[in-house]
Amino acid sequence: MLPRCCAVLSVVRPARRPAGGMERGRRARPHRGLVSAFLRDPGSGRVYRRGRLIGEGAFSRCYQLTDMSSSVVFALKVVPRRAGWLRLCGKVEREIALHSRLHHRNLVSFHGHFADRDHVYMVLEYCSRQSLAHVLEVRRMLTEPEVRYYLRGLASGLQYLHQQRIVHRDLKLSNFFLNENMEVKIGDLGLATKVGPGGRCHRVVCGTPNFLAPEVVAREGHSCQSDIWVLGCVMYLVLTGSPPFGMAPLAEVFENIREGRYPEPAHLSPQARRLISRLLAPDPAARPSLNLMLQDNFFTQGFTPERLPAHSCHCPPIFATPPGLGHLLRKVRRLLGTPSPRPGLCPPSKTPRPEEDSPSPESMELAVQVRPRATEESRDMSQPNPPSSSSPWTENKTHWPPKPDSSLAPLWGRVPAFPAQNGGLHPGESLGPWH
Repeated sequence: MLPRCCAVLSVVRPARRPAGGMERGRRARPHRGLVSAFLRDPGSGRVYRRGRLIGEGAFSRCYQLTDMSSSVVFALKVVPRRAGWLRLCGKVEREIALHSRLHHRNLVSFHGHFADRDHVYMVLEYCSRQSLAHVLEVRRMLTEPEVRYYLRGLASGLQYLHQQRIVHRDLKLSNFFLNENMEVKIGDLGLATKVGPGGRCHRVVCGTPNFLAPEVVAREGHSCQSDIWVLGCVMYLVLTGSPPFGMAPLAEVFENIREGRYPEPAHLSPQARRLISRLLAPDPAARPSLNLMLQDNFFTQGFTPERLPAHSCHCPPIFATPPGLGHLLRKVRRLLGTPSPRPGLCPPSKTPRPEEDSPSPESMELAVQVRPRATEESRDMSQPNPPSSSSPWTENKTHWPPKPDSSLAPLWGRVPAFPAQNGGLHPGESLGPWH
């Protein structure tokens, strides 16, 4: 029989001997920083096995969790009761009360909560493909069809939140999770709150500094338009590989945010550049609603896949065109002197090829289906093979294909290491350097 609200097989500290050398017979308590290997929900009676750590934030950790009776895998968010718990307790209670009432396909599902004397536990939907932050760390940049796919899902989830008069206040790539079917889901509602009658919440500065809207930086409070502004930052980041307003110093970042000053990426389509400028308008009233955003030319004049293949987490997907249309496009490319892209294997290097990462707009806009990743057997034998082991590439220990030229450094810059869970600033905390 498992003890109530506690767990077996936990790591314990040996009990101290009291003065006088006599054992008091007290049972040793688990260390507050450790989560037991097995957990029991006293309300439902379910027993769970804790798995590996999958994310860690400022105030919580996230583990893989398996239901012992059904073998269903969940995510377990753990908030320790520690110093400052009384200040944090109200936030945790609000998060549970708010998240438990929300049900939408583009939100991380809430499956229950329980607590013991050392921790509060939240049982959440497990997203096996991690987050968009992990995808961008590998891919560096995404294609416009992929961005349309992700933005549609995020807009659907945000529409539901805003209909409930809830603003998220901490939207960022590490809070956009991907499940087994590559469906994007908004998670981590630790900073989410209800808006007041005027459409705004308390005038506090919280969230991730690079993704703070101009009105939030000016301490005018968050609103639904603040969440929409963040979508512009996200769109810019995944299409270019770097945030629109820089990373440091923080005072310069905030000045750029207030002025709406950011480098305009020339390699993007005109529709993408126009939508980014609309979403990043300094005046909240000038930003489009989510419905108007989805009616923008970026969505109506471009191809959006019904779903993405799982390998798109590691390399760009290939979108095929109808045979007749593909023949016409090849003729146009020959007339323009542009080489036709050929389907191939997913590049073994973590850095994708430039031509795969930034496909020509016409080849992406006219696509109709997702072509599965080619196998080694189906690879076109007319394609050049990687160099042999005696080539200069292997002698210099350089990956094949070669990495982009250093002149493309601004385009292929490293992506900031976003935290996997939580993160950001909480109300009342000072702003420090952003990492």
